[in-house]
Amino acid sequence: MEKIQAIKPGPKPKKQDGSDDRRRRVDPVTKPKHPDLKPHIHKPKD
Repeated sequence: MEKIQAIKPGPKPKKQDGSDDRRRRVDPVTKPKHPDLKPHIHKPKD
């Protein structure tokens, strides 16, 4: 029987020189390109 493992969001990858990989981050400079998420409104009894 095979063991099933869940996919966990791990730490962000590092570049070869040890610094953070900036591709998965939103910097203040690029923030205008990324709109905020819409607020989630719950319906009654939901």
